[in-house]
Amino acid sequence: MIKKKTSRKSPAYMKFSLWVVFIGIVVSLFILFKLYRAIFGPGFSTIDGSSKIIYIPTGSVYEDVVSILETEQIISDKSDIEWIAKKKNYPNNVKPGRYRIHSGINNNDLFNMLRSGRQETIQLSFNNLRTMKDLAERVSEQLEPDFEDFHNYFNSQEVIESKGFKSGTFSAMFIPNTYEFYWNTSPEDFVDRMSREYIAFWSAGREKKAAKLNLTKVEVITLASIIDQESLYDDENARIAGVFINRIRQKIPLQSDPTIIFALQDYSIKRVLNKHKAINSPYNTYKNRGLPPGPISIPSISAIDAVLNFEQHNYLYFCAKPDFSGYHNFASTLSQHNKNARLYQKALDQRKIYR
Repeated sequence: MIKKKTSRKSPAYMKFSLWVVFIGIVVSLFILFKLYRAIFGPGFSTIDGSSKIIYIPTGSVYEDVVSILETEQIISDKSDIEWIAKKKNYPNNVKPGRYRIHSGINNNDLFNMLRSGRQETIQLSFNNLRTMKDLAERVSEQLEPDFEDFHNYFNSQEVIESKGFKSGTFSAMFIPNTYEFYWNTSPEDFVDRMSREYIAFWSAGREKKAAKLNLTKVEVITLASIIDQESLYDDENARIAGVFINRIRQKIPLQSDPTIIFALQDYSIKRVLNKHKAINSPYNTYKNRGLPPGPISIPSISAIDAVLNFEQHNYLYFCAKPDFSGYHNFASTLSQHNKNARLYQKALDQRKIYR
């Protein structure tokens, strides 16, 4: 019987094989470490732990986002994110918006946030505005669409009518307040949201008070807009509202100077003169009785509620105090009002305010 020879590997070969295995393990661990660090390691960090805001404009593609992340120093090497971005199919799921990147965030969480569109809202505020143009300017300062986008949409007759308003009353729909919006909110979405806020604002209680005054919602807001331009302090709003309600009920013209300024569209006027009062305009409350056709500004909630909760009194007149404090003297008779007016006109002359 012939015995087969068993093959025996030399110690040198065995040593070489062990080294190959060892090197393979080391390389594999190194690759896994790099991969782990690229995915779960801190992709962005700051010494003081502060966060950073980035803006991804509407219409951006993946390459645009990478450029933004590099420019804002959220990533240092785009090769670190390419694998995870593709694995999460982010290049096909780019969502615009305003994103807050927190210090210490890893690339995995970064792309989960960007892919899901989990952007941060902004607190959008507007108040003390005269016109829809002013509103377009204010809103475009805080949201992505520019002034022209908002201004054109606000002036679209189709949009205005779809919300149940006319050109001269559309501003009544915008209730000044602070609202949460996404940065990339479109003009259409903004108007839709304001329409919902307007409907919510007019609670059953407010509607009942307006009906008791025999005024429509737009008429309440129109009167509130005049009060806002007449009054500097909220604590006088209800009293001034009472004056105008008294005049409306007694069919006395409102004779409000801000309506003349609105009719002239000259907001530089500081002293309304007789020549100004001669203007032929439905907004001239010296020539026309009752309310003008629509708001002369976008009034505050305080002024609107002042109309609905007006102070009941016998005053028919009011005039700015001559101390320029911003408060007013009120009067029930024309003779007393004329005295108050002369004191104020004298104070204007002393300050050389002639127009």
